[in-house]
Amino acid sequence: MASSEQPRIQWLGRWGFVLAATGSAVGLGNIWKFPYITGEYGGGAFVLVYLACIFVVGVPVMMSEIAFGRRGRGSPIDAIRRVVNESGRSSVWSLLGWMAMLCGFLILSFYVVVAGWSFSYLWKMLTGSLVGTSVDDMAAVFGANNANPLNLGFWSTLVTLITMVIVGKGVQEGIEKNVGWMMPGLVIMLLLLIVFGMFSGGFGDAVRFLFSFNADSLSSEGMLAALGHAFFTLSLASGAILTYGSYLPKGASIGRTSISVAIADTAVALMAGLAIFPVIFANGMNPGEGPGLIFMSLPLAFQAMPLGTLFGILFFVMLSMAALTSSISMVEATVSWLCDNKGFSRRSAAWSTGIVLWLISTAAMLSFNVGADWTLAGKTFFDWLDYITSRWMMPLGGLGTVVLAGFVLKTETFRDELGLAPLPYTLWLAMVRYVSPLGILVIFADALGVYTVTLSVHWPWLLGILVLMGITGELVSPRLRKALTTR
Repeated sequence: MASSEQPRIQWLGRWGFVLAATGSAVGLGNIWKFPYITGEYGGGAFVLVYLACIFVVGVPVMMSEIAFGRRGRGSPIDAIRRVVNESGRSSVWSLLGWMAMLCGFLILSFYVVVAGWSFSYLWKMLTGSLVGTSVDDMAAVFGANNANPLNLGFWSTLVTLITMVIVGKGVQEGIEKNVGWMMPGLVIMLLLLIVFGMFSGGFGDAVRFLFSFNADSLSSEGMLAALGHAFFTLSLASGAILTYGSYLPKGASIGRTSISVAIADTAVALMAGLAIFPVIFANGMNPGEGPGLIFMSLPLAFQAMPLGTLFGILFFVMLSMAALTSSISMVEATVSWLCDNKGFSRRSAAWSTGIVLWLISTAAMLSFNVGADWTLAGKTFFDWLDYITSRWMMPLGGLGTVVLAGFVLKTETFRDELGLAPLPYTLWLAMVRYVSPLGILVIFADALGVYTVTLSVHWPWLLGILVLMGITGELVSPRLRKALTTR
């Protein structure tokens, strides 16, 4: 069996994996992107669609990735190769592992630049240099921060160094130990910011905005954004979750673990909204300000409030830790592969990866200053990294994962690895075969600019019909299922 090739190191327990995987999922996407896209697409209705997509599309794909990792016990490349060989399928499928590992590395190459913004703003808060009287003033601060390559390069380099120090210490002593205090610390700071928001004067407006449902406020574009963000926020198709799954002890339940991570990830995103929107509403600002919400509007709002500097510092400490927990996960697949296949020690694999990462991320960083005019088809190097990974590699990787899990592998492989009762297993298989691929295809089509169908406000009915069709197909059509899967 593929699982006979055990890694020498595993998580100390199920909660080590949950914290690490949650740390991977809880990044700048939750605290930076989720609040502003919620504001942009109408609040509570968007949140409800996002939650539905997390559990209908995201969780089944996450379960598949963890199962691949634990069954194959290796990096994405090795794990997928071992699992497909076990089922007697072509090793060509291991190209999915190559794409996932490369995708995570390329994402991290521009992610460390964005993470550097968090660290630089924390320093500005600590030194009192983040000041202004209007959003335009804050926009000028943000522009000046990025226009200086030495400044921006210093902070992105710092993120790279911290990431490699932690990863170089290993799975238990490095990743698990550090994420074990970072994630609880992040949650504690979020709770403090929420308490602060309760006395800001805008908490009631924030709660109504996040949790009141108004179908008219949700456009088809907003629904698509919810679907895309639900898929990407869980760190799927980037090698991170699959690699973390390879360290999961055999006795841990993949289903319960995946749901725990999804709930924790969603809870942090909602808590971020409850921490940010009260401050925004209390100062009469627009919650749909876009990416500038965190780096322009929010610092200005903190200035106008009692103890605002203190809570501003807490906020950017939290944002920096969220960025680190994600960057750690995205480089782990590459480090794991070098250790398993090239004979590298843990430390040398981390620093070798870090050097290459630094070179590529420096080129991405220059896109904001001296290299801003170095464009191809109107995109800078930073833009191309974002475009290739988010619009091509992640959707294709996610689609390949569910096709492989749902149609190509032997049924016994995942039934044994997931350890689910017949009905939950049938539900998972229906999601992986019918619902998740459709959701990923919709994201992919939209990313390519070919999505033209306007989604109806009756989306719950459509989703429910698809789920019922999938379950019915798995329960009552074994012959058709056998024909489709060639088993």
